[in-house]
Amino acid sequence: MPVSTVDELMSLLTGCHDVWDMPDHSGDPVDILDHDLQCAALLRQAYPADEELQVAGLLHDIGHLLVPGDDAGHGRHGAQAVRPLLGDRVARLVELHVVAKRYLAATDAAHADELSPSSQRTLIAQGGPMDEREVAQFQADPDFTAAIALRRADDAGKVAGLEVAPLESWRAVIERVAAAR
Repeated sequence: MPVSTVDELMSLLTGCHDVWDMPDHSGDPVDILDHDLQCAALLRQAYPADEELQVAGLLHDIGHLLVPGDDAGHGRHGAQAVRPLLGDRVARLVELHVVAKRYLAATDAAHADELSPSSQRTLIAQGGPMDEREVAQFQADPDFTAAIALRRADDAGKVAGLEVAPLESWRAVIERVAAAR
C-alpha cells in the first residue's frame, strides 16, 4: 500500500493512535503514534540537520499498522509504503531499524540486556543477533550511523506520558523531505 501524498501519510500516522506493537498490549508501554513521535523528537534533538532521519524515526513502525502481527517484516512493509513519497534513504532507514537491532544485539551486550521484553521476543522472529559476516556487511552500509541512531532513539522512545510535539508539527518537515526526493 504505497503512500503517495503527505495527507495520506498524515492519515496513516493518525491511524497509529491506540494501535500497539503487540495486539494484546503486552509490548511497549505506549501506542505506535506516541512511540514514533518520541523517536522523531529524540532524533530532531540529536540530529537537527538530518530531516530524513527524523522523518524515518516518525515512520519507522507504521509497518505494524499496515501488516499487523508481522514483527519480522514491519520495517520492510513500512519502507515499501513510504518509498514513493519520501525516497530511498527514508525508506532504507525505516527498514534498517530492524537490522540495527540485530546488529546491536550482537555487538553491545548492555544494549541487548536493556531491550524491552517485547523487543527481546521479536528479535528472534527478526533473525536474532547478527553473525560476524552480517556485522561486517552492515558496518559498511552508507546509512550505518543513521540506522544505529534511529535504533537507539527507537529503544529510548517508549516513555508513557512523555509530552512531545504533536503530529501536525511534523507536516512541514515531511513536506520538505518529500519535495527534496
